Amino acid sequence: MQNTVEYKVRTKITHSRYGVVFFVSSFPKFDVEYVTKLLAQFEKEGLITRIAKGVYVKAKITRFGVVYPSAFELVKEIAKRDKAEILSTGDTAANRLGFSTQVPMNASFLTSGSSRKLKLGNRTVTLTHGSPKNFAYKGKLMPELVQAIRSIGEDNITDVVERRVAQLLSATPEVETMEHDLLLAPIWVRQIIKRNLKNSNNK
Repeated sequence: MQNTVEYKVRTKITHSRYGVVFFVSSFPKFDVEYVTKLLAQFEKEGLITRIAKGVYVKAKITRFGVVYPSAFELVKEIAKRDKAEILSTGDTAANRLGFSTQVPMNASFLTSGSSRKLKLGNRTVTLTHGSPKNFAYKGKLMPELVQAIRSIGEDNITDVVERRVAQLLSATPEVETMEHDLLLAPIWVRQIIKRNLKNSNNK
């Protein structure tokens, strides 16, 4: 029994922490078709939860329902498997950088990998294949900041937004990549970042 493929796959899942994502490729030693069947079987048993075709997560089952890891954690796991880059966009980027406190029901990300949709209960996580330009930034803050500001919109930039931009810029250690990354931002976004870069430097 302990030498069977079913036992080995089940044991790996059982001993994994909550939030781990499993693909058929997570078990490369075993037959693809058989592992596919096993994962579907384990889902029926409630051991794992399916979030997309061929993608499962070990979610926590509580009396309040299924508790999923954060969208960002899940997307990071998938990107790692696909050897892809990811970038949060829209309301997701704005929330992650503290421009809004409201966690969007539907999270959105750009990826250098394949487009796909994940279902986390009644929430959706959308991964959209983005152009290489989105991943040409050298720093980590700037691409996400550009996406967040774009989602807020040029006409909705308030003093509160400006102050948050200045805070983020003064806290980042990514000084050396700033000049390169600014050139990749749309002109109106670049202007907002530049003036707040000055403010954060003057503090």
